[in-house]
Amino acid sequence: MPAAHATFALAPAIRAGGVLPDGAYQLHRDFVDFIVDGRPLLFQLSDLDAVSPLASDVPPAIFTAQVRALLLEPEASAPLPGGRYVIYGCPECADLACGAVTAVIERDGEDYVWRDFAWQTEPEADLERNGYHGIGPFRFAGEEYRAALDALTHTGDRRRVLLIGARVAVLAKLAAALRGIGIGADITRDAEHVPAEELSAYGAVAFGRAVGEPERAAVRAAFDRAGVDVAYVDGLAPVVPLLVAQIEQALDRGPVTRRRLNRLEAADGHLGVEVGSSCRVRVTAYRLDRLHRTHTYEIFDGVLEPGPHRIALDTGTVRGEAFVVARTAGNVLVAALSRTADGPSGAAH
Repeated sequence: MPAAHATFALAPAIRAGGVLPDGAYQLHRDFVDFIVDGRPLLFQLSDLDAVSPLASDVPPAIFTAQVRALLLEPEASAPLPGGRYVIYGCPECADLACGAVTAVIERDGEDYVWRDFAWQTEPEADLERNGYHGIGPFRFAGEEYRAALDALTHTGDRRRVLLIGARVAVLAKLAAALRGIGIGADITRDAEHVPAEELSAYGAVAFGRAVGEPERAAVRAAFDRAGVDVAYVDGLAPVVPLLVAQIEQALDRGPVTRRRLNRLEAADGHLGVEVGSSCRVRVTAYRLDRLHRTHTYEIFDGVLEPGPHRIALDTGTVRGEAFVVARTAGNVLVAALSRTADGPSGAAH
């Protein structure tokens, strides 16, 4: 008797990029994730930093070929021996040698079956040693499966930000950092005369702290006239990794229920962090001293299980004007910390 059907859907997802405390870049990747029985399949693979082959930055012809391969169309063939397909691969280089999650995809009548999931670094998979024995097999109804994949269009998600501020040196460094992780960035002081078709390319606008309200209002009015809905980011401080994280958070339009990192807040001398699935969480604090020098502190780096967690704060490292960035492989949240009578406080969702 055939196994019961699992539901199949697709949803936008990201592998958040960023500038790490040591100055290295983590590449940003937009991709389409597989939603099995209402939950991202990637979440079932614990703390895996990977993306599906349906990434927004691959050439259209390759993207279309990936869709056709998943549909098992006659002109497409399995890229790996034994009818195996890459389900998730390395977000930096997509090289099999870095490791990939693969599975056999086959037709059974009208249904599509995904089975024998494995971690693979060589052309041949070793199921006994590297198989994901607790995942699958999944049987998907053909009509639902084909409809989801056929509906894919490679239009991009406006991964571009308009930077507006007074400190040209900071803006230049920020633009370079964003471009280094795959996010387009342009610098301007006046969007009033920018054509609507150009404004439509932006997903966010980031304002520096020195930009006054009249200038901000003029920019918002320009986007309103163009009929373009963008996210507006108020830069917290002239700290490039912090600003990159703010922009990453603003560009993440996915539903909260499909994010690994759901909540970040600071109160009563601790951080409150809530995660939706088991994952590695890194929390970094940035503090500006009285001379406006930046001090960076690693607050936490470890795997958290689903649910809320409390992380103690050393009030000495976050005194004065300070901010925290929490990052997973899937998303990032930022919170501003302020000194009160009871200690640091702040929140981001």
